[in-house]
Order: sequence, then structure tokens, then C-alpha cells
Amino acid sequence: MKITTHTSAKNSLLKIKDLILHFDKKGKMLSDGSRNQIKIFKLEGKPVAIKAFGVPNLINRFAYKYLRRSKAQRSFDFAQELLNRGIGTPHPIAYAIQDGGVLFGKSYYVSNHLEADLTYRTLVQDPDYPEWEEILKAFTRFTFEMHEKGIHFLDHSPGNTLIVKNGANYDFYLVDLNRMEFKTMDFETRMKNFNRLTPHRHMVHIMAKEYARLGNYDPVNTEKFMWQETQNFQERFRKKRALKKKLKFWKN
Repeated sequence: MKITTHTSAKNSLLKIKDLILHFDKKGKMLSDGSRNQIKIFKLEGKPVAIKAFGVPNLINRFAYKYLRRSKAQRSFDFAQELLNRGIGTPHPIAYAIQDGGVLFGKSYYVSNHLEADLTYRTLVQDPDYPEWEEILKAFTRFTFEMHEKGIHFLDHSPGNTLIVKNGANYDFYLVDLNRMEFKTMDFETRMKNFNRLTPHRHMVHIMAKEYARLGNYDPVNTEKFMWQETQNFQERFRKKRALKKKLKFWKN
């Protein structure tokens, strides 16, 4: 197993390796997905999150071995880049790659564990959440700051922004970092980056108005583009879900 640590965690290398080697039998499950798992462990007395990425398909096992960075390495690298640009994310600790012989094996990403008060999904599901509109506007300001700093978060979706109340303010932290670009973003790309966040028109209205104010854009045009991109995504999502149901029917 090859483990790369952040400079702040180099003295914990052996302990990190031990946690990863015992990932299946120890730790507290935080997320048990169909492809990936996240567990919470203690490292040097502090909680850390370890994300175990599932073994990729055959093509990606070759690609990650010889051509591309793995999801774990990208998560580690992108976390450092986010912090360098002043955007919040749980502090990266390490990433590890298990030897899979001639093909890529399994990989792990280790970061500090952050106890969040809510995620963006909470705003979608609970419109009566305290300070709902204030948090939504603050999230929009966070997204605008991210865009201004040349960060295109391709998985900008409801569960991937952790929100922590900090006095009268709110702090935002990105997670699930392996799909990201760093580039100057034009208006259309910025609007499209909102498309996965909510199906609710009233939320889009508030975000568009706040984003237009920050960027000195026309608010009517901003809402038009943001809502159109949202509708396009929702339509693609509905078609994909319908296709999956049909395939499941024919399998049975």
C-alpha cells in the first residue's frame, strides 16, 4: 500500500496505515453507499473521516494505474488547492492506494471529520429551518466567491456542502472533491453550476437575485438562465430514472 500524507500528518503515517488496513472491521459508519463508504476513526485523539472508494471498472482500473490520478489522489490534491484559494473543506490528511498488481486496486482518502450543523439539502427539504433565507443567501455568496476564485465544482449538489453556524454567520465546506476544475468561468458556466442544487423555483429566485447583485448582472436574465439550467437537469434526471425503471422491469 502506498500512502501519501500531508506535511502536518507525516509523523502519523503508521497510524494512518493501521486505520486503513482495519477499515472493514473498525470505525463508525458515516455513509454506506453502493460504490463508496465513509467511516469515522480517531487519529491522535481527533476524529478523522476515511472514504473508501470502490474498485473501479476495468477501463478505469487501467486508467488510474497508468494515465490518470485516482479519485483519492484528486480529492487530496483538490482539498489543498481549495484551502490555498481560501475555500473551506475538511483539512486533508492523506490518501492511500492499495496495490492491485498490473491494474489499479482500491483507494482511500483521509481528512479531518467536520461536525456540520446542516447541509444545503436541509434547505431543500425544510423551508421552515431557522434563518432559512439568510443561509440560502450566504450559500449563494459562498458559491459566487468560489466562482470568482476560478473553482468549478462539478459535484455542486445538495449533500456536498457542509454548513457550520459560526456566531451570527455561517461557514461553508466542500466535500466529495474528486470532480473539479480550476479555470475562469463565464456566465453560462456559472449558471449551470447551480443546476443540481434544487428543483424549487422560489429557491432559484432567491439565489439568482443574490448572485446578480454580487456580480452586477441583470437579475431577470440571471434567474432566466439559472432556472433554465435547473429545468434541463431535472428533465435529464427524470429521463434517466425512467430508463432505469424500464431496464429493471425487463431484468425481472
